[in-house]
Amino acid sequence: MKRKISLLLCLMLTLLCFTGCAKTDEPVTYDEALVGQTVEFLIEYCNSVDDVTLEQWKSYSEFAQNYQIMSTGLQVTPESLTSAVESWRAGIDECGAYVSHGDFTYEADADGVDVSMPVKYENKNAEVVFSFDEKSFLESVTVNAENTMSEILTKSGLNTLLGMGTVFAVLIFISLIISLFGFIPKIEAAFRKPKEVSVSEAPAAAPVPAEAEEETDDLELIAVISAAIASYEGTGTDGFVVRSIRRRPSNKWKA
Repeated sequence: MKRKISLLLCLMLTLLCFTGCAKTDEPVTYDEALVGQTVEFLIEYCNSVDDVTLEQWKSYSEFAQNYQIMSTGLQVTPESLTSAVESWRAGIDECGAYVSHGDFTYEADADGVDVSMPVKYENKNAEVVFSFDEKSFLESVTVNAENTMSEILTKSGLNTLLGMGTVFAVLIFISLIISLFGFIPKIEAAFRKPKEVSVSEAPAAAPVPAEAEEETDDLELIAVISAAIASYEGTGTDGFVVRSIRRRPSNKWKA
């Protein structure tokens, strides 16, 4: 049983390898007349569509858009037709009104076919490319305007100035941010610094009571009197104690 499964797997891998090898990069086959007819219709249709018609077309339902496309018999989808009209109108905005176009050039590859042609507009010439897939359904429309050397240089200069201006603006912004780093320690110090008390807010010293001053004076007076008595008696101050001092009401001597 395991041997049969292994044989089946080998056979499947072999088939896959042959399938991959069989695929080539040969260009797709297409109906040149049908593709050319589609391009001619698209040029005429896109050139006749204005803003009102385009908005009206976008407002249609998908069923209504597919029904109108089916009635024309062209191999386009609603999305590709809308994209083609918008690309064509963008080319007119850049190059001016459409005047005429030249012969078609067909280039086919494995993914589809491109139809390119020179187009003359009112202000400048351009190359328009209509791209179709492998089933000849329209994919996109590209308008490549032929800019003069002065226009190319102008655009290049503007792009250079824009790039350099952006770079310098970013560098200036970064330098400003770096310069602000020096203020960070000062801000931190300001938040950490204790609040200073002004002289006017400092509490006033408590006044010394008058009784305390008088008591101090009495002690000094007692010490002086004790020393005088001890000197007079020829003894020390340990033999007596001055307990109180009374002041006379008047110090005036009587005659």
